[in-house]
Amino acid sequence: MSGSRAGGGSIAATVCVIGAGLSGLATARALANKGVDFVCLEKAPDVGGIWRQPGAGERGPAYLSLHLNSAKQLTGYAEFPMPDDLPLYPRHNDVAAYLRSFAEWAGLLPRIELRTEVLSVRQDDDGAWTVTSRDVAGEVTDRRFRHVVVASGHNTEASMPRSLPPGAESFAGRILHSMDYQAGKDFAGQRVVVVGLGASAVDIAADLSRHAAQTVLSVRRGLHIVPKQLFGMSVDLIADAPWWNTMSFPEQRRFVEQALFVARGRLSDYGLPEPDHAVFSSAVTISDEILSRIRHGAVLPKPAIGSLDGDRVRFTDGTSAEADAIVYCTGFRMSFPFLPDGCPADPRRGTVELYRRVVAPDRPGLLFVGLIRPVGSITRLVEEQARWVAQVVGGDIGLPSADVMRQEIRTYLKGIEERYGTSEGASIQVDVGPYLRDLRELQDA
Repeated sequence: MSGSRAGGGSIAATVCVIGAGLSGLATARALANKGVDFVCLEKAPDVGGIWRQPGAGERGPAYLSLHLNSAKQLTGYAEFPMPDDLPLYPRHNDVAAYLRSFAEWAGLLPRIELRTEVLSVRQDDDGAWTVTSRDVAGEVTDRRFRHVVVASGHNTEASMPRSLPPGAESFAGRILHSMDYQAGKDFAGQRVVVVGLGASAVDIAADLSRHAAQTVLSVRRGLHIVPKQLFGMSVDLIADAPWWNTMSFPEQRRFVEQALFVARGRLSDYGLPEPDHAVFSSAVTISDEILSRIRHGAVLPKPAIGSLDGDRVRFTDGTSAEADAIVYCTGFRMSFPFLPDGCPADPRRGTVELYRRVVAPDRPGLLFVGLIRPVGSITRLVEEQARWVAQVVGGDIGLPSADVMRQEIRTYLKGIEERYGTSEGASIQVDVGPYLRDLRELQDA
């Protein structure tokens, strides 16, 4: 079955929401509350996004030991808190079950089409958008919408190094990405090298260290490792405290640097490289476990991999270790293959260029929710984005001219470059407090 082609045909619904994870569900709820007609398309068999454990034939980042790094009080939706009996940092399957229960409670499931993959999104001559999708039976359908909200997240495509170390083609063991990692028990008795120092790397290294014969953590560049709690408080609850938000940015930075030194000392004391940048000048790694596992000898830090030789991994400091597997925890890249070339979230552009991190100024009707990276929980931010989007598509709030939106984007990206540089993904960094204020002011104007 195929619907109307570009340039003609009726509008199927006002809005098409792509994705039924945390951001997509927040958007669906806001649209439903506003009485806006919408359809939500999700290619997975259930709601939950990255928190779902991948089923047969699926790939996803939810390894079995994955837990929240943010407190449940700030990660749950404001009108539907996470259950009291969950721990402060719930496991991924608890988060997935919570998101499913939210969708049921909010009455969203009848509006969500599961196992439906979006193949393309294109703007017609009349300004409407044609969304081509394929359902579980393989039937392809075209539908037209006034607006498209992309809420499919940015942890979608595994990012491997552009080139593997010399000798990789003859390495005797397995080479895999963290997206293909499920559990440490799968590597029981093996010697494993984990590459990276981000959230996945430290989680996976700690998990492996309880099962593998040897766990090596290969780190090319130092990152700031922040405990989940400081002074007995979850760090994102600290970031939400009024006293924190009255501090200037330099004061916040000094406070965190001093607190980290008291809590864990120098990273070089653990055999890890010291960061070459100040706190908040790049993404931080939140972990309570990795430094303890290193101190207990369960994880052995090493520098970058220089080359591979049979079953031996040689590091840039001249040392080597035998390995049965190498797990690259080198992150993910944004990928929206269904969008037209040249869209503001096209990874080939190098930066994401969205007004208030939501609106595509040169593509009227195309909006994004959740394409941001805060330090701490994202939930309050996507809820506020979703409320603003609902008011925009519902006609309650107008947008400024494209020129005004482009100027806001330029100003924002200039500030991002001064603070974070031009690293991949820097253009989606936001500060929780200031960004929330910006979104609320847009709705109060």
